Parts: sequence; structure tokens; C-alpha cells
Amino acid sequence: MEREQIWRQELKSILQQFQKQIDPKPNQIFVIGCSTSEVIGEKIGTAGSLEVAKMLYSEIKAFAKKNGLQLAIQCCEHLNRALVVERNVQEERGYDEVSVIPVPNAGGSMATVAYRNMESPVVVESIQADYGMDIGDTFIGMHFKPVVVPVRVSITTIGKAHVTLAKTRPKLIGGQRAVYSIKEAESHCT
Repeated sequence: MEREQIWRQELKSILQQFQKQIDPKPNQIFVIGCSTSEVIGEKIGTAGSLEVAKMLYSEIKAFAKKNGLQLAIQCCEHLNRALVVERNVQEERGYDEVSVIPVPNAGGSMATVAYRNMESPVVVESIQADYGMDIGDTFIGMHFKPVVVPVRVSITTIGKAHVTLAKTRPKLIGGQRAVYSIKEAESHCT
């Protein structure tokens, strides 16, 4: 149990640092990929832990709620990295629902816990997330809006799992004359 407390504190510190570097808007999507096997020091997909997933999910869910974010929890490769989301997210955004229920050996521990703990969970094949956290190199890149920016924090692991964070930004279009900030735009109009 002591190691889980350490992992919880690592996650809390990561999320606190992440929060300082993002500007979340209500209902933006935060995608999570997580290998609990990697957290406990085993090869991805070999030693999943529902207990570790429950602990991580509770902290991530609290962070999302505090910041008004919607969670999308990535399933493992056996479900083609589909995602568990709340039904209202699926309906509001027009995501296509698929017929599957994640279990530890086909979906992974984190997706299983998310499915069991969301109010009205559904599984969708793809999304376009605003923010993301990858715990254990599960490769969540396919689930982001087009322009992804890495977010660096001082803690880069939870347990033995490597952690990466990202946010997205709108595409910068235009060219030499394009303006990207309100302040600069105002200076051109006075």
C-alpha cells in the first residue's frame, strides 16, 4: 500500500504542474492512456491491476472535475485503442458508439475501471482531444486535435511508467502578414 501512496503523490504532482501550464475551458476533452502493468514495473499488457487503475482513475477524475474537463480513457490495443467516454460527450460531439465493454484482458484495467465508474459510459472509436496524459507509453497521439504541443513537468514517471503530457492549439494559418494575438491585432487597427 505504501507504493500506491507514492504513486498517488506522483500523479497529484504531475497534474498540479500540468494544470499550471494549460488553460482549460469547460467540456474540453482530456484523453488518458494508461498501462497499470508499466506502473508496477512490468511489460505493458502483462500484469494489469484494477487496484492501481482505481487509485489513478480517482485522482484523474477529481482533476477533470475540478477543471471542467471531460475524460476519455483509452482502451488497449485489443480493442483498437477505442475510448470510454460519458454518453453525453458521445452524443454532443457526434462520436460513433461501438458495441463493446472493456474488461482487463480486452480493454485494459484503466478502461475497465472507467467503464464501471462513469455515470453513463459508452465506447467510441475516435475523438479529437484537447489535452492528454500517457502513462506507460500507450500511444494516445491518434486521439488529439491536429496541432499537439508537449507539456513538460518535473516528474516524468508514476511508479515505473514513463509519463508524457500534451495540449493542443489551433492551427496557425496565414503567412508573413498573419497576426496571432489580440494585442498585435489591435496595434494594426489604431
